[in-house]
Amino acid sequence: MTERQETTMPRAVQFTRFGGPEVLSVVDVARPEPIEGQLLVHVVVASLNPAEVGIREGAFAQIWPADFPMGQGHDFSGVVAALGPGVTGFEVGDPVIGFAPRAAMADFTVIDASTAAKMPEGIDFASAATIPASGATGWAGVAAVDPGEGETVFVSSASGGAGVFTVQLARLRGARVLGGTSSANAHRLEGLGIEPVAYGPGLSARLRDLAPSGIDAVIDTFGGGYVDLAIELGVAPARINTIADYAAVSRYGVQSQGNGNAMSPEIWTALQDLVVSGQLIVPVEAEYPLEDIRRAYIDVATRHGFGKRVVRLRPDPR
Repeated sequence: MTERQETTMPRAVQFTRFGGPEVLSVVDVARPEPIEGQLLVHVVVASLNPAEVGIREGAFAQIWPADFPMGQGHDFSGVVAALGPGVTGFEVGDPVIGFAPRAAMADFTVIDASTAAKMPEGIDFASAATIPASGATGWAGVAAVDPGEGETVFVSSASGGAGVFTVQLARLRGARVLGGTSSANAHRLEGLGIEPVAYGPGLSARLRDLAPSGIDAVIDTFGGGYVDLAIELGVAPARINTIADYAAVSRYGVQSQGNGNAMSPEIWTALQDLVVSGQLIVPVEAEYPLEDIRRAYIDVATRHGFGKRVVRLRPDPR
């Protein structure tokens, strides 16, 4: 046990009303205890995701009714600190990744052992923390549209946290990948083997010029009309996936496969193995200390930048 653990209570990010980043506080909490089938994990890094901004603002209150105080964060990496009764396959000290809905931004969190995966050697804790949400979102989106060798796929918001996984996973299937992005991030997508396409007015014409034979599939990670664009371009609804435009799902019958459809330690392990082998790059643009949680979510809400942002609670233990 570290000196900090011995002399202070564990910290957690909480909010007691819906609102902007000003409602977030870092508070002292009791250390949770794992029950039957659970792991207690000492969190090292927690991933930041745009959807968490909406949760805090109350946009998903019908899905997750107010149960204040509420926490923030979902996916994380850490080290097993204790085992609940009946847990097998894990030991205290194992590095793991997991999914703790609205409870990842904390020194300690408890999760069902079935929602944890061990970290292999060769992956750092910051990269690993992004796998269960953004990585799984990319996996699910690519699986949904099922691109084949030589097909052309367009991914919106290709520079975002889910987008950078999506474009790489589609390319690993042999697809030609066009990625919607800003001019500032175009060269970074090119470094991943992706063809950047500037978003904004004229996007439809640019895509037609780049793919005169047509776009085979579209994966939308942003919303804001990209499904309408895909339909306009003649993409079959079954080859369109969105995680952000739910009205379009009802309107056109397109797919909406996200991280919940890849909530599998086996998939998380496969993604980590791709990182270790160098086939999948996880660009972590920024790390924030827990005390800067408000600034972290302000930055996330801009939807600018390249790749992922994370919160670091302690140094990598290995």
